[in-house]
Amino acid sequence: QVQLVESGGGLVQAGGSLRLSCAASGGTFSRYAMGWFRQAPGKEREFVVAISGRGGSTFYADSVKGRFTIARDNAKNTVYLQMNSLKPEDTAVYYCAASSTMTRSVSLYGDWGQGTQVTVSS
Repeated sequence: QVQLVESGGGLVQAGGSLRLSCAASGGTFSRYAMGWFRQAPGKEREFVVAISGRGGSTFYADSVKGRFTIARDNAKNTVYLQMNSLKPEDTAVYYCAASSTMTRSVSLYGDWGQGTQVTVSS
């Protein structure tokens, strides 16, 4: 089991950028694939991007491809989400999560952070 804490959310204008961080503790970080998910009010939690344990593989939701970039630093037990060209529809609570396998399935992530709010104004 791993504990996750997100940070870096905030309010930004459309077209702007934010970088989210997710710090992990309590486990061997490099053993976990990491994912970012988001949940807007009244909507289901949706997959954004995932990265393999060593960082060699990633895959993105079509809605963020080319705008968002995931990276991890296993020496710092941290995963990052760089978000560029933000749109109002990116507004949501963003969560990081850990899984034993790289997947877009919410149900296969066993450990979750508390979330960080991202609001993009038009």
